[in-house]
Amino acid sequence: MPGVLPDGETVPVDGALPATALREVGGRGFGVYLHVPFCASRCGYCDFNTYTAAELGGGADRESYADTVLAELALAARVLGDTPPSRVDTVFVGGGTPTLLPADDLARLLDGIDRTWGLAADAEVTTEANPESVTPESLKTLRAAGYTRISLGMQSAAAGVLAVLDRNHRPGRAAEAAREARDAGFDHVNLDLIYGTPGERPEDFAASLDQVVAAGVDHVSAYALIVEDGTRLAARMRRGELPYPSDDVAADRYLAAEAALDAAGFSWYEVSNWARSGAARCRHNLLYWTGGDWWGLGPGAHSHVGGVRWWNVKHPTTYAQRLAAGHSPGLAREILTPTETHTEDVMLRLRLASGLPLDVLDDAGRAAAARALADGLLDPVAYPQGRAVLTLRGRLLADAVVRDLLP
Repeated sequence: MPGVLPDGETVPVDGALPATALREVGGRGFGVYLHVPFCASRCGYCDFNTYTAAELGGGADRESYADTVLAELALAARVLGDTPPSRVDTVFVGGGTPTLLPADDLARLLDGIDRTWGLAADAEVTTEANPESVTPESLKTLRAAGYTRISLGMQSAAAGVLAVLDRNHRPGRAAEAAREARDAGFDHVNLDLIYGTPGERPEDFAASLDQVVAAGVDHVSAYALIVEDGTRLAARMRRGELPYPSDDVAADRYLAAEAALDAAGFSWYEVSNWARSGAARCRHNLLYWTGGDWWGLGPGAHSHVGGVRWWNVKHPTTYAQRLAAGHSPGLAREILTPTETHTEDVMLRLRLASGLPLDVLDDAGRAAAARALADGLLDPVAYPQGRAVLTLRGRLLADAVVRDLLP
């Protein structure tokens, strides 16, 4: 969850949604996001809504966290009332470091979601984890509880890069944890990479890619380093201790990732995500990218139901206090206009390998798409079939292509 929340209108005390939002809950899929805000230490680049023990202060702790989230889940059930989703297609537990909670608590939370709305028989259930926060035993407990997918924060195989990012795990531990997850029976395992960190050499990133492929995972996410205001990394760069990331270096790293992963049998399905098969794609993220509904549980979590988007208060103590009083933890919300929905649809769908239907664009947008095709940014095979699909060069310039397609 990003550190800065937007403005919006007030959420009703009971969390009630407009009747228009409840008409077709889950019509385009329904998921649950569960935010666990705890971290053992803060990474230098992170501005997510996370807290170390020293930052939490009084009134919030890991021991009571599962019960607090279950209280929000009960409130969510009341809000949806007679219009619940027919099933929960995906669950994603993110953070923070979810696996700092006892595996039994994560199991209890998943059971609560199942009891409230019912998990689909083929539900995808993901938890994020730091490599040092799992063991073979905890992984087996999570798998037995119904978790089907795990996403491990590797970031790099190079010790120097990990040190710049303030990552505490040793090089090689992420790949070990990935193999332990497969041994525990996880159907799908993802490793996250960050590229373009100051001081990262081409051979460092090549070694990271080699380690990912050798780990036998079926999904890889790779993101360029973004320097967020308010982080330790940003402060170091302002002081001149580290250089700012280079766009040219980031482009070179992306091309290296595409080449290595393609050679290893991975295919891109979103600009920053590759999978070995259709079944290995992250269905929860696809729900976000294709306009589905989801309920976000936890401090700072965002939700979207029927064109209404809202976000919870950020601090775990305030979150717990509101729920203890029987109130919604929602801080603010916005009702998306058709123009806003269209803008987000174009922005997100164009990043997918399945592409964007050209018929959703206005005349100016279709003219811009024709120019992008001529410039080699859109696939000439998909275009005559009525879809705008980014080429490899187009992926490097995805943000610029989106800007041209929108009014």
